[in-house]
Amino acid sequence: MDDDTFWALMDALSSRPGDRPERLDWLRGELRQAPPEEAVEFQARLEAACAAVATDALWRAVRRIEGGLCSDDGFDYFALWLVGQGRETYRAVLADPDALADVAEVRALVGRHLREWHDDEWPEWEELDYVAQEVFEELTDRQDDGLEAFLDALDAVQEAWEEAEEEGATVTTAGTPRLDALFPAAAAGP
Repeated sequence: MDDDTFWALMDALSSRPGDRPERLDWLRGELRQAPPEEAVEFQARLEAACAAVATDALWRAVRRIEGGLCSDDGFDYFALWLVGQGRETYRAVLADPDALADVAEVRALVGRHLREWHDDEWPEWEELDYVAQEVFEELTDRQDDGLEAFLDALDAVQEAWEEAEEEGATVTTAGTPRLDALFPAAAAGP
């Protein structure tokens, strides 16, 4: 699976109707149509895209949105959510974390206490991380040792790449004044 195919899937996923589980079902269906190796390559691209999100500026932005409550796992799930928003949003936010203020799903949280957010409203999407493995196990009929086989195949793909492709976006070190205005620190607490 090349980079353009991966992002075409993410773009289609981001624009699909339905809730997150319905959209993930669609993605599973798309991955099932290809050989199992494509699921492994999908996961490798997903992990590379998520790794690029791990910047100090994005950590600060996510903490601002989530009222300072973002854990390491929560940030990983945010990275998955951001990739799931599609290529254009992903690139915009990597280039300027304050662009999160333009994302409709983030704007829907403004003015609401964290306790009022429904589970599927949080800018986090842990379940996206499991789709490729599930499809791989299904396609290879390796339920007993599927995880091990999947991780071995993933390691092989990542080693073959050696240097993961980068999106080429320049991450700014500027602040997030629009996010700060939408999510004031005093109002964001637990």
